[in-house]
Amino acid sequence: MTTFEERTTVHAFGDDALGEHDAVGLAGAVRRGEVSAAEVARDAAARVRAVEARLNAVQVHIDDPAPEPGAGGALAGVPTFVKDNTDFLGLPTGHGSAAFTPRGARRHAPFTRQFLSSGVTVLGKTRLPEFGFSPTTEFEAAEPVRNPWNTGFSAGGSSGGSAALVAAGAVPVAHANDGGGSIRIPAACCGLVGLKPTRGRVVPNAQSRQLPVDIVSDGVLSRSVRDTAAFLAAAETYWRNPKLPPLGLVEGPAKRRLRVGLLIDSPNGVRTDDATRAAVTDTAVALERLGHTVHPVELAIDPRFTDDFLTYWGMLSFLLGITGRSFGPDFDRRRMDGLSRGLREAYLRNWRRTPGVLRRLKRTTAGYAAAFRGLDVVLTPVLAHTTPPIGHLGPAVPYPTLIERILAYVAFTPVNNVVGNPSLSLPAASGTEDGLPIGVMFSGRPGSERTLLELAFELEADRPFRRIQDL
Repeated sequence: MTTFEERTTVHAFGDDALGEHDAVGLAGAVRRGEVSAAEVARDAAARVRAVEARLNAVQVHIDDPAPEPGAGGALAGVPTFVKDNTDFLGLPTGHGSAAFTPRGARRHAPFTRQFLSSGVTVLGKTRLPEFGFSPTTEFEAAEPVRNPWNTGFSAGGSSGGSAALVAAGAVPVAHANDGGGSIRIPAACCGLVGLKPTRGRVVPNAQSRQLPVDIVSDGVLSRSVRDTAAFLAAAETYWRNPKLPPLGLVEGPAKRRLRVGLLIDSPNGVRTDDATRAAVTDTAVALERLGHTVHPVELAIDPRFTDDFLTYWGMLSFLLGITGRSFGPDFDRRRMDGLSRGLREAYLRNWRRTPGVLRRLKRTTAGYAAAFRGLDVVLTPVLAHTTPPIGHLGPAVPYPTLIERILAYVAFTPVNNVVGNPSLSLPAASGTEDGLPIGVMFSGRPGSERTLLELAFELEADRPFRRIQDL
């Protein structure tokens, strides 16, 4: 255990154009003329330089960042980053992989265009583990992304680079996406708000829309509930899915009291550790004090779900291995990291199970919906245990040990990706003995982002999130 005196905390908060503003506050200051977008971009770039040597969060810097020509939007002037698995015109898209040399993108990805429509100023791209497979942002032959709350620990994954920069105060928000927990896991590790939207709430993800089960949703990581709400409202003004209820701008809690289901141990049999269990239980007590009704719930999920999701995960690695030249002519699957290779090899041993795996994964929606009869949201941990130290989940760990560790850690988030419902990670009131944040997770019915955000506003007001600059 690391003592408080030994911990290494990194943040960039200071007396500059960004101050201690969140994205909504900063955009307001720009609109009022208190600071200019150019000043904000300059000072944000300086903040990034101040922390980057210790966090290793940035993949690509833009030398002279500027808003899109004529950019307006609710977040106009807010500096941010795009995750390096999403195309940004002119910048290479590396997907965190050493298996190929990335080329400059010929156009913005559809989500990039939607993100830019909010008025943000992109400063560059953030690092992720290879193809987003890992719940930690670590590499075989490069420095890991480190957690700004304690640099000896993981920042989570796969959106670990984005999480580290937001948590450290370098930028107020950053792009993230989630195919098995990759928004919610780094949010939990870094004390942030991380909402995986309903499938189809934002424009379809360019990488996963052609897959038999579309598991990836794009969003942001933020330090305040209102920033996440503002992003979703801005995204909706660019494009709204007519199959989902309109969201609009959520600005605070609702008066309606909710029926909350409580699930502390994972349906896959993984027992939650004591610190995380205490954080979730404490949140449930707070909800009851606020007038909500909380009672235990069970999820009727096929007992083969974990194995099925792992097979699907392996199928993705296999497909990347055989289609990799689309990333670059020098793609060599032998240079993929240990986790990617292990997933692919495991899939090749079990590929005949694929039709049954796909049928069962698609049926998960009905079983999950049954848990919501009589409920509005379900409260669970984000992860089965607290944030691990650097190296525990690194891709150099032998695959049998590594996958066992991952399954004992990522025990709650993947079901939301298969079902496609919204799921939100919030910082719990308590942290670990090492001073690290712990996340709790609220999941709702498809299209119920408003309910989740209203509840998050209420909890944030009742128990303000811990701030790294106060340590």
